[in-house]
Amino acid sequence: MTRVLLTAFEPYDRWPDNSSWLALIELTRWYDGPITLVTRRYPVELGRMSEKLRTDLQEDYDFALHCGQAPGASQLRLEAVGLNLRTDGSEILSEAPAAYRSPLPLDMAASRIREAGIPATVSHHAGTYLCNAALFLSQHYIKSFGMRTASSFIHMPLAPAQVARDDSDSPSMSTPMVSAALAILIQQLSERRTTV
Repeated sequence: MTRVLLTAFEPYDRWPDNSSWLALIELTRWYDGPITLVTRRYPVELGRMSEKLRTDLQEDYDFALHCGQAPGASQLRLEAVGLNLRTDGSEILSEAPAAYRSPLPLDMAASRIREAGIPATVSHHAGTYLCNAALFLSQHYIKSFGMRTASSFIHMPLAPAQVARDDSDSPSMSTPMVSAALAILIQQLSERRTTV
């Protein structure tokens, strides 16, 4: 049976909710497919996030999909590359590669999500904040532990309620729509796993 680790982040700064965690809650409310979904919520702090991620990955999942909100984004962004880079220009890990590329078929996944009427694209730069660190560290731990897990990161827009509460004109995407996109992505990955 296919097992998928789904991670999201807790609220931070001025956001009392995090659209990534809202999407995972929504997905687990209605998903009843054959794939086993395991969700985790991570702190918005590099050291503690890294420790929890390292521990969780040792359960050896088929896939690990890490999620985070991206204020200002108007579509889902499937992140292809995690950089060994912090916002101050220093490395996340010394003596580690400069970057890792996700092995997942993200172009195909984004296309399938768009076919369902949900805006999505592949992004080749996850930034230099904690979301990028999650993608980079996930790839690094998987390689270091010799795991079969394949991972990526999904940036998602704010939820409409977040924008309303913030009284801004930022773009948003409904939580049910984001959770549907995640289900499409998970189903496609599962199908690929069974045909390889």
